[in-house]
Amino acid sequence: MSQPTAASVLTRKNKAGLVLAAVAGLIDLSNVFDIPADDTGTPGPPTGVLVADVVLGMITLVAVVHTWRTSNRTGCRVVAGARIIDVITALPALFVSGVPSWVVLVVAVFVVLGVVTIALVLSRPAPGPATA
Repeated sequence: MSQPTAASVLTRKNKAGLVLAAVAGLIDLSNVFDIPADDTGTPGPPTGVLVADVVLGMITLVAVVHTWRTSNRTGCRVVAGARIIDVITALPALFVSGVPSWVVLVVAVFVVLGVVTIALVLSRPAPGPATA
C-alpha cells in the first residue's frame, strides 16, 4: 500500500466534513425503520425517497471509511455526490404545503448542514511552499 502524497493528505476541514458526513449517513440509515409496509396514506416522505436515503447513507459511510483510511480525494467526491443527492431529496419538504413547520425547520437545518458538509469535504489542502 502506497503512502499518501502531500497533495492527497486530508486536512482538518476534510476530516471535519467526513465526520459530519458519517453522522448524516447514519441518520439516513435510520430511515430504514421509517419505511412503511404499504404506501397507503402514510404521512411523511414517499417510500422511494426513504429507500434512496438509506442507499445514500450506505454509500456515504463506505466512502467516508475508504477516504479516511486511504486519504484518496476521489472518495471525497463520492461523499459529496451522495450528500448532494441526499440534500436534493429533502428540498421538496420546504415547498410542499401541509408540511408541519417543525419539519420544515428540521429540513432547513439539515440542508444547511449538508451544504457545510459538502464544502468541508471538498475543500482543497493549503498550497505548500513553492519549490524553485
